[in-house]
Amino acid sequence: MAGNHFPATAGNSRLASAVTRSPILILILSLLLLSIIFFFSFQPHPTAHSSNPNPFETSFVASLERLLSSRTPIEIRDDTVSSPNDADVQRLDDLMRKREDERLSGDPLFPTSFPIRVYVYEMPRRFTYDLLRLFRDTYRETSNLSSNGSPVHRLIEQHSIDYWLWADLIAPESERLLKTVVRVHKQEDADFFYVPFFTTISFFLLEKQDCKALYRDALKWVRDQPAWNRSGGRDHIFPIHHPWSFKSVRKFVKKAIWLLPDMDSTGNWYKPGQVYLEKDLILPYVPNVDFCDAKCASETAPKRSTLLFFRGRIKRNAGGKIRSKLGDELNGVEGVIIEEGTAGEKGKVEAQSGMRKSIFCLSPAGDTPSSARLFDAIVSGCIPIIVSDELELPFEGIIDYRKIALFVSSSDAVQPGWLISYLRSITPARIRDMQNNLVKYSRHFIYSSPAQPLGPEDLVWRMMHCHGNLLCRNLMFDLGLLVGIN
Repeated sequence: MAGNHFPATAGNSRLASAVTRSPILILILSLLLLSIIFFFSFQPHPTAHSSNPNPFETSFVASLERLLSSRTPIEIRDDTVSSPNDADVQRLDDLMRKREDERLSGDPLFPTSFPIRVYVYEMPRRFTYDLLRLFRDTYRETSNLSSNGSPVHRLIEQHSIDYWLWADLIAPESERLLKTVVRVHKQEDADFFYVPFFTTISFFLLEKQDCKALYRDALKWVRDQPAWNRSGGRDHIFPIHHPWSFKSVRKFVKKAIWLLPDMDSTGNWYKPGQVYLEKDLILPYVPNVDFCDAKCASETAPKRSTLLFFRGRIKRNAGGKIRSKLGDELNGVEGVIIEEGTAGEKGKVEAQSGMRKSIFCLSPAGDTPSSARLFDAIVSGCIPIIVSDELELPFEGIIDYRKIALFVSSSDAVQPGWLISYLRSITPARIRDMQNNLVKYSRHFIYSSPAQPLGPEDLVWRMMHCHGNLLCRNLMFDLGLLVGIN
């Protein structure tokens, strides 16, 4: 929840007490500690994002164009199952159990060691490459708008986490930089199975009935797989990052691991029991503005004359209703800019300019508890003011958000004069520290090709490291070993 991102210290005393009573627990915790040390052996020395000598692409459109034009996808195999049967499931189960036994006896850190092994399904092109080409071929010609007035292609970009993860996994190993995850080509070697279906592109760019039909076909294709039937989908990863995508068939994959923008505690987008932190992962939106690196931050610091900035849709649904209340409260206040706007190309330019001229950027809830605006503010060097009472953030426990953002309850934020008085009480020294931290922490929110160590793609697999293992997660949180990576 907002403002409550680290466990109470009482957890440490309970942990210590339990350890003294159980030799078995001591052994388990020792293995976990060894795995955590191994975890940190993959950490490069922190550097400014802009100092990386390796060229990398952060534009979804440019990266996609390069992938489609430079690589002719030759599908060595097609994993389509023509007639699923119990014998295939049993055969795979036997092979996977054999591999697990071999790894258990040969690797003292298994199953908590890196790299994580991921099998990427070879799906028919209509689920993958055809959808990517549809986006590329219509990107510049279309003027389609969503129901709230936002350009659909810009929304697809904001939720393109499915592309960035997939592009890294399928890249030749010689071009990859991540050491936390490796693609395997035999299903029996896999820890997880990645489903490379672009649910957001199909939702926005296909006719409604065509989209639903494609969703049903993709669902059947996956559920025919022996690996799916072996586990019931519990080790399958589905990128479902837009809250409208894959909605008509979600109930059939609720045991799978979902990659989401947030947990949506309002219940408006996900049904009760479909999403929860022990199963799913929250990923940041793809920023809609350019990264303000160390040089940019130094140049813009003395020009940040606006105290608080917001540009976006003011009238929203569900938890986003707080926006209109804040708009009424802050309208006309000196040093505050509140503007209505959408995410088109003009909106990007105006939002980027406004954020780079401001000290604080307002980040209230949208239709869901999260908002892409938070990540735009982070990479712009504008300190986010998070007003959302039911928000779970990406990579909590790995990233200490208290160093880069301020958390305000909705009830405080709408009190007459309270928010502005609070912001004016923040000392210049604290503001400078947080601005410096924003430059360092931005690397965790910038997707790229090739994917960078400690970038969001990398942190996905670091979070997956303890997937479903609450003891592992709680131990790392209690010890503070995953907090404050920069």
